[in-house]
Amino acid sequence: MSLRRSVLRFISVPKPYQKLCSGRNYSAQAEPKSDGEEKRKTHFGFETVNEDEKTKKVYEVFETVADKYDTMNDMMSFGIHRVWKDIFMMRFAPTPGTKLLDMAGGTGDITFRYINYLRNRKNAMAEKHSSVTVCDINQNMLNVGKNRAEKLGYLKDSPVEVDWLCADAEQLTMIPDDSYNAYTIAFGIRNCTHIDKVLEEAYRVLQPGGRFMCLEFSQLPNPAMQWLYDQYSFQVIPVMGQLVAGQWKPYQYLVESIRQFPNQEKFKSMIEEAGFRQVTYENLTFGVCAIHSGFKI
Repeated sequence: MSLRRSVLRFISVPKPYQKLCSGRNYSAQAEPKSDGEEKRKTHFGFETVNEDEKTKKVYEVFETVADKYDTMNDMMSFGIHRVWKDIFMMRFAPTPGTKLLDMAGGTGDITFRYINYLRNRKNAMAEKHSSVTVCDINQNMLNVGKNRAEKLGYLKDSPVEVDWLCADAEQLTMIPDDSYNAYTIAFGIRNCTHIDKVLEEAYRVLQPGGRFMCLEFSQLPNPAMQWLYDQYSFQVIPVMGQLVAGQWKPYQYLVESIRQFPNQEKFKSMIEEAGFRQVTYENLTFGVCAIHSGFKI
């Protein structure tokens, strides 16, 4: 409890964001509340906020850290996040003809691994057409991904067609039903206000037989190891964020959001409740994060 109180002192309410990606106004999407109607609450890290505030607050976090996002990932995880993503792609094992929606994929880490995986397949260029839509609610994150893709040569002579879409994972109204045969989301779903809506939309846009895969931070089953991990997370990561990126509060939020996310079994149940079947999960690095997978039957 004393740890939580000390963490809360570092949180302040950021200035409201009026416009997010592509000029969309999220403040206009919230239904007006009558004087006697109480607004629904949710968590933003350890802070309790109105549901219609969380999207704007999360947007501001990632707009703030976009330019240093990859550098900070390397430092916070000592580079292990790259291994997790490599394992994630090996478990995915895409085949030519895959039509992938890479949700919360802004900086391109999963998309680039997807392209490399198909490039390394013998005669992949001559096989079925493959594609990926990189989708993120934050245009700044997408801009970072586009710049990286161009610099690293992923937009030239690629066996994969790449599109970029700025959209909310909870409201993919521009995407028709049964549009993709694979959906990935890596380290993104915990930042969404309504995880159930994200899962429902994932189910809707996938074709029958389509695969859902999620890589996300989770909970360590060993209490002693969880305590050590918490000490590192709360005492070191925000300080590192301040020193490297000049930002404390965004990294404080990221740590808190991990602690608020459901454990492996609970998240597995949520995926099943959305309609997915054959849902499994695999712990990585003792349960620091986990890969969840399921199919639309």
